[in-house]
Amino acid sequence: MSSTRLLEVSGVSVSFDGFRAINNLSFTMPSHGLRAIIGPNGAGKTTFMDIVTGKTKPDEGRITWGEKNISLRGMSEARIAREGIGRKFQKPTVFEDQTVHQNLLMALRNKRGPLAVLFYRPNRKDLDRVNELAATIGLTDELARKSGELSHGQKQWLEIGMLLAQEPRLLLVDEPAAGMTLAERERTTALLVEAAKTRAVVVVEHDMDFVRRLNCRVTVLHEGSVLAEGSLDHVTSNQQVIDVYLGR
Repeated sequence: MSSTRLLEVSGVSVSFDGFRAINNLSFTMPSHGLRAIIGPNGAGKTTFMDIVTGKTKPDEGRITWGEKNISLRGMSEARIAREGIGRKFQKPTVFEDQTVHQNLLMALRNKRGPLAVLFYRPNRKDLDRVNELAATIGLTDELARKSGELSHGQKQWLEIGMLLAQEPRLLLVDEPAAGMTLAERERTTALLVEAAKTRAVVVVEHDMDFVRRLNCRVTVLHEGSVLAEGSLDHVTSNQQVIDVYLGR
């Protein structure tokens, strides 16, 4: 992993109606590499991603980003996305009436103004990038298919491809293995591992077999705080982790 820090969450707390969903949480992520976040339901995994992407505003603490240590607190979700933070939700959201090719083309990082969109015509560089993304996500043979016809796993890969098209520096991925066949899970593992060679990738996942395949550093959340961190073998041998999560 790179030693350059990309994201730092420091002393962050957030409460909803008196319930503390995130409690003095501190978390750092280097500029590239893979991290898995695990923990019981209600541990704060989704709220953590909501805070980093600007969907939820923390009550206290710091969230700093990039080499210039700019603060993400108070930034809009759109601005945070432009800064290079991409998020993939558990349920894939692709344009089902559009082809795989059209989905990837729409996702490319181009000018987004109304006139730019209205008069947009893809150039050779754009088309090459779409073909490159399709190869990365294993959908080269499906480019002409409508996205609604894809399998669940293929839709997940397409959405990851659409996020990669925006060239994020940090990719937050929520339970990518859910509902996938074994073969699809293996391909998803390879896709995430490859993506993490050039950017930071954080995966929230319940499936321990999938986490083991990722072969990365693991952060265990419990009651909105970091309970343990390290290799999967290290955290799963931690008695507190066994008591609050694995023993259930």
